[in-house]
Amino acid sequence: MKKVDVRNNTLLAIGNTPMVRLNRLGEGSDANVFVKLEFFNPTGSYKDRMALAMIEGAEKEGKLKPGDTVVEYTGGSTGSSLAFVCAVKGYPLKIVTSDAFSEEKRNTMKAFGAELTVVPSEGGKITPDLIPHLMKVAEELGKEPHTFCTDQFNNRNQLKGYNKIGTEILEQLDGKMDAFVAAFGTAGCSMGVAEVLKARNRTIRVYLVEPAEAPLLSKSLKGTHHIEGIGVGFIPPLLDKELYDRILTVPTEDAQEMARRLAREEGIFSGTSTGANVCAALQVAKGLGGGKNVVTVAVDSGLKYLSTEVYR
Repeated sequence: MKKVDVRNNTLLAIGNTPMVRLNRLGEGSDANVFVKLEFFNPTGSYKDRMALAMIEGAEKEGKLKPGDTVVEYTGGSTGSSLAFVCAVKGYPLKIVTSDAFSEEKRNTMKAFGAELTVVPSEGGKITPDLIPHLMKVAEELGKEPHTFCTDQFNNRNQLKGYNKIGTEILEQLDGKMDAFVAAFGTAGCSMGVAEVLKARNRTIRVYLVEPAEAPLLSKSLKGTHHIEGIGVGFIPPLLDKELYDRILTVPTEDAQEMARRLAREEGIFSGTSTGANVCAALQVAKGLGGGKNVVTVAVDSGLKYLSTEVYR
């Protein structure tokens, strides 16, 4: 009988997630499309990787000490992951979020013990000024004594957490990799993975994905959309032009429909940004040719979106 894997704590359960090939949705494409199932992480999100990397990075740098309070602005998944990491490590956590993001995400943060400040949105939509407003509120909270702001959009430590996704992908495909596709918010995942892939082989193409309603990077246009976690209304500081090859756009409606199709046709239960990732990955696969491998990420679990229009 195979020995059951035992970890000393839940933080050690982060990473080493499985990857699956799309079958029904991939019909008609010469290239193979693989999806890395990041909802196998403890909170059901790849943000567990970045949260642990930011907290442990701050500890090593002496910026975060026992008894300090952690502060962050977030749409939800980063907050859930930080709340999880802080719960295990014993840090109080204050989160600034908004009702534009799913109720499940806010409830998850509270379940792990986080204290929430919820900023009202305009009709539940992600507008260009929403995230900057959350950042300002969090900045004020961070001025209190004995606090540390993880400040995810400017925190380079998160790249170390996402580097591991790139390493795992190369191992899982024996290095036979042709393209990586990723929607971006902080750009931590796309850049962290791209660092590893481009270091291995500069010919591996990296495609970034943004909402068609808010094509800031591709068309310099701001807009309102409802793909949680991406299209934040400004160019993220971690974005490196040397590490990506092209920008693709996906409409919110298409991303939502693809999320539903992933559940019904592939058994991949995920959210809207994952739907956007797969829409773009299938587009890339059609132009690559036979035998090529395209990889994208199922960033989190569909359980976080049951109250949203995606699954209602």
